[in-house]
Parts: sequence; C-alpha cells; structure tokens
Amino acid sequence: MTRHDLPKGMISATSTTGTHAGYMPGWANDFETEALPGALPQGMNSPQKCEYGLYGEQLSGTAFTANPPERTWTYRIRPSVKHSARYERIDLPLWVSAPNVLPDVTSLGQYRWDPVPHTDVPLNWLTGMRTMTTAGDVHTQIGMAAHVYLVNQSMEDEYFFSADSELLVVPQEGRLRFATELGIIDVEPKEIAIIPRGLVYRVEVLEGPCRGFVCENYGQKFELPGRGPIGANCLANPRDFKAPVAAFEDREVPSTVTVKWCGQFHQTKIGQSPLDVVAWHGNYTPYKYDLRTYCPVGAILFDHPDPSIFTVLTAPSGVPGTANIDFVLFRERWLVAEDTFRPPWYHKNIMSELMGNIYGQYDAKPQGFVPGGVSLHNMMLPHGPDRNAFEGASNSNLGPEKLENTMSFMFETRFPQQLTEFAGKEAPLQDNYIDCWDSLEKKFDGKPGKK
Repeated sequence: MTRHDLPKGMISATSTTGTHAGYMPGWANDFETEALPGALPQGMNSPQKCEYGLYGEQLSGTAFTANPPERTWTYRIRPSVKHSARYERIDLPLWVSAPNVLPDVTSLGQYRWDPVPHTDVPLNWLTGMRTMTTAGDVHTQIGMAAHVYLVNQSMEDEYFFSADSELLVVPQEGRLRFATELGIIDVEPKEIAIIPRGLVYRVEVLEGPCRGFVCENYGQKFELPGRGPIGANCLANPRDFKAPVAAFEDREVPSTVTVKWCGQFHQTKIGQSPLDVVAWHGNYTPYKYDLRTYCPVGAILFDHPDPSIFTVLTAPSGVPGTANIDFVLFRERWLVAEDTFRPPWYHKNIMSELMGNIYGQYDAKPQGFVPGGVSLHNMMLPHGPDRNAFEGASNSNLGPEKLENTMSFMFETRFPQQLTEFAGKEAPLQDNYIDCWDSLEKKFDGKPGKK
C-alpha cells in the first residue's frame, strides 16, 4: 500500500522494511512508526509537551502488571475522550453475544450450512454481521462467538470498536479495508486480519460484495502456539504477520462511533474522525497474515497426527494445554503416510469445532461442504468422514498425493457452541447433513485376518 492508495485526506507513514510498503513485519514486536517526522518521542513515553501539539495516550490490551504487558503509546490530534460523548443504546439483533441459550433451538447435533446468500439490501460491517454460534460468557471474558459477515457498503463517517473482544477476520469473497487508529489493513481471501479489543476502526469495501467469517474472542488474546518438538520453524512464522504503519485523518465532519460493550451496542456522535493517531509505538496492534505462508507439518511415515498440528493461532484459557480458542488451517499439502487412513479419523472430543470452507474441497467431506459453507460438531459429538471419503481412503493406492485447491479452517473452543436464532431458523441449514453417515456399513464378521 502506498500513499495514493489511502482514503482521501489520510496521511500515512512509509514502511522502513523496503519490502512491504505500508506494513511492518513481525508478531508481538515492539513497533514504532510516525506519519510526520519527529512526531514520535524518543527515550520516553510521556513528554511534558508532544511535537505538533499532539496528545500522548496509552492503549492497554492487558492489565498493567501482566507479563509481558501489551500496550501501545499513541500520539494523536485529540485524546480519545474527545471521541466519546453521551451514549445511546442501539439494536443490532443479528450480532449476538454469549450467553445465548435458546429454549426452542437445539444446539446438540452435527450441523452444516450452505453459504449465507448475498443480498441487495445495503449492509455494512455492523448491519451485515450474522452470528452463528456463541460460547462461554462475554461478561466474564471467556469463550467466543462465530459470525458470518455480508458486507456490500462502506462505513461512511462511521466507526466502531469492541470493548468485549478481539476479532479474527477470515475473508471468503471480496476485499475489505480496515482503516484503524494505528493504520490501514487491506485483506482479501487467503488472508486474515486480527483487530484487537478497544481499537477504533472503519470498514470499507474495496471489491464487493464481501462475505467471510469472524471469530470473536472474549478471552485472552490470540498468540502463536508453542511448537514444542517441532522447534523454531514451520507453522505460522512471526515474520509473516504484518502490522500497519501509522496513518491519520484530520477531518472535522459529523461522525458516529459505535461501541460493543457487554454484548450491547451503543452509539455516540462526535464532530471529527477518531482516526487521528499521527505516531505510535508498542506491541498492541492489529495484524494481517497471508494464509499461503502457513507451512504445515505432518506424518512422513505412518498415522495421521491430531489436527492440533495445524494450529495457526491459539487463545489460552486458564487450563494449561486447553485453549479458549484454536484457529486451525487445513490447506494444500502432501500426504505420504504408509498403511494409513489419511483423512481425519472418526472421533469425538471435548472441543467444539466450527469449520468454514474458504475455497475448494475438504478431504473428509468432499461432497456438500462448499466454499462459504459452515459446519458445527459440538463437544463430545462423534463425527468424521462420510462413506465416500472412508471408502476412497481405505482402498486407494497410497502413493504420495498432493491435496490441491483446498483451504478450510476451524474455530475450536473448549466451550459448547450454542446456536443463535439466525443459525437455527434462518441460515441455509442442510437438513440432510446428518444423513451423510447413514450408508456406512457394518464390515465386522468375527473372522481373523480381515481388513
């Protein structure tokens, strides 16, 4: 992204990396960036007077005493209190938060939906959000919600931030721009964006209509998983995450800021753009990440490893080794294991698995799980390959095989995922999905030596 790509009136820094204009590489780095020379104080955070008449302000993503603390110092035209006035409740009935247990919607089951269809009705980032499942409790900051978004209209002098959650955005169609307080992030299919809790932003349509998935994380922030014996390389590498360079607007125009707080939505009216951070430094920042840089690892002799081997990001819980959320990616890869059933095996576990298809075919469900579609296998419910996938994998010639044209993901959580009214009654549910296992045959005959 270069300066002429910016929205009218926005001024941006240039990247110092020399390779990715508009972005700085690295996960959890302590970044520094300025859109005007000398705007960023050196050697201290809070000088008596900031350059250009700016205000110094800290945005904290963790408690002050957390180790390490996550915070970013911003130097802005107005302090944030000038972007906050009297609030008024508004309703966004299709964006739902946990707890959400409905007496007339059954969440226990194996479910799959066709893509939520586009519409001619104007929808922006807020009005186009469709919650599919919720888990945990937004008030106690545990759990998550899973959404599908439909966006065909940019936010005009409208801004948003969530006090409840960070958002993991997975585009499936179209291109979006997140104009945030800390800079610009553009995303398209095969990329993701991570928007931290409390960060103000505006969402613009670069190429639409847009559809995708959102994991709303109520709990601890996403982080890179520990690689353990895998070592320092493969999976998602820190250098492939990109944080934006500083970019600001100095526009005095009537604007609306919407805040999500404790599952409710409130609006306030202000007289200027809140995207007025001229310089910043810190480690609490939005990111984008290209899923094509994810380097999967797997078995190179026999057996199929647990799907946790494909974790891109994890949000820890209070239970060691058990995530509040795992974001797992199933992309193109080679299969080489000998004498092995290669697709995901039949299983049930304590994690609740919501899957989305970005493009192509998923190897365990070659029929019916289409791009833009969603499936849900809740905690302790058995699931696995359908009959065609089972028979094909059980009888195929096990030479090296490359899975091509496939990218699906999973939002996996330790909490049961409850269906919303929209998911249970309005979204295009595949009523016959549960039937995909009906034709599995009994093969047992009690005789030894049969395979």
